[in-house]
Amino acid sequence: MTDPIRLSKRLVELTHCSRREAELYIEGGWVSVDGRVVDEPQFKVGDEAVVLHPDAVAAPVEPVTLLLHKPAGETLEQALQRLGPATWAESDYGAQRPLSRYFRKLTVLLPLEPAASGLQVFSQQRGVLRKLGEDAGTLEQEFVVEVAGELAAGGLERLGHGLDYRGRTLPPCKVSWQSERHLRFALKAPQAGQIAHMCRSVGLELLALRRIRIGRLAMARLPAGQWRYLGERERF
Repeated sequence: MTDPIRLSKRLVELTHCSRREAELYIEGGWVSVDGRVVDEPQFKVGDEAVVLHPDAVAAPVEPVTLLLHKPAGETLEQALQRLGPATWAESDYGAQRPLSRYFRKLTVLLPLEPAASGLQVFSQQRGVLRKLGEDAGTLEQEFVVEVAGELAAGGLERLGHGLDYRGRTLPPCKVSWQSERHLRFALKAPQAGQIAHMCRSVGLELLALRRIRIGRLAMARLPAGQWRYLGERERF
């Protein structure tokens, strides 16, 4: 039996490429071990069959942003653990391969409350981190809110402008009925608990809260509990 060695070293022996090229091939998901893609250059192999994909390109792996439809009742830690090949939305297949490095060193941006569902962003990309971090206050977020109770007289107008929260007057926002029991809120920089407080202030009880848009990016048909990649041309 062959003594285990690093996968990158074995690939150099097999293909006569440089060590750096071997690392790039492996990190890019172009190398399989006994038919299973391995993207860790330090992975130890012995007598297993190591194969380099014929279309392999020795290029650095770029950071990514993942968009998850977070289920209601799930903490951000649980949502992060959900990210992986098994929950990749089928409609997104072919965009990129789900490399293990894509699920490490992710930063959660504009976090949802545990009880809320909807669009949640996890990113490794500097531009996205800056946009949803430093510029978060300028981005409009849209929510669909299921409510119970009877709206007080003039309540819709008060939701749009005229309520306070935590001792401060809330800025104007857009609120409209989507259906008999569902309201749409479009507002910037919402605070934790703010929408529930707004509903209570006009006689309504918040039953469910779902974020469907951040800036220009809508969640659309992404199934609950699944994720997809942010496309190259998509912008918040």
